[in-house]
Amino acid sequence: MSRVTFDTLKFVERLKAAGIPEAQAKAMAEAQRDVFAEALESSLASHADAERIERKLIEHDGEFKLIKLMLTILIGGVVTLILKSFF
Repeated sequence: MSRVTFDTLKFVERLKAAGIPEAQAKAMAEAQRDVFAEALESSLASHADAERIERKLIEHDGEFKLIKLMLTILIGGVVTLILKSFF
């Protein structure tokens, strides 16, 4: 899984330099780190997700082939009826 590098110490130091109390700066840094972690977990597909999708596609491949065959037969029948009505 990908990771975002987030330097909490640097973040806290910047907030302290801006006049925010240390305890509040540390709390904000922890909250920011948690937000980044949650965003990564919810938005990126893992290897397991990719494998699950691949299995589903393989599983449905037979159904896609059956639908394609049925459509080919249906279109062939319609074309046959149209040609028969004109000739």
